[in-house]
Amino acid sequence: MIERFHPEGFPAPVVPLSHATKAGDFVFVSGQVATDPDNKVFVGDFTREVESTLDNVEAVLASAGARPDQIVKIGAFLSNATLFAPFNEVYRRRFPQAPPARTTVVVSFGHPDVRVEIEAIAYVG
Repeated sequence: MIERFHPEGFPAPVVPLSHATKAGDFVFVSGQVATDPDNKVFVGDFTREVESTLDNVEAVLASAGARPDQIVKIGAFLSNATLFAPFNEVYRRRFPQAPPARTTVVVSFGHPDVRVEIEAIAYVG
């Protein structure tokens, strides 16, 4: 069985996607970015940007009945290689023990203010 999820309070996606898809015992979270209280792309401190992005991942997980400790894989996308160190600092705090598998790549985003995007896969079985 496949289910699609859109967290309550999240704006509708501007591109064709579901915030999360649950297939069997797995939840796949689409790439999330940092947003401010008005649901616009957050611009400011990079540490806060990463925290906000991970908060959004957690909110999407919760809408599908999953928790952060059930994440088995993270895909992280950064706009610049110089952001690896500050990204890792936040990541270590959020996943202090037994962090999920992770791939981190540098990409060029279509939005000029986006510096980090995070997708996740959780196992809920």
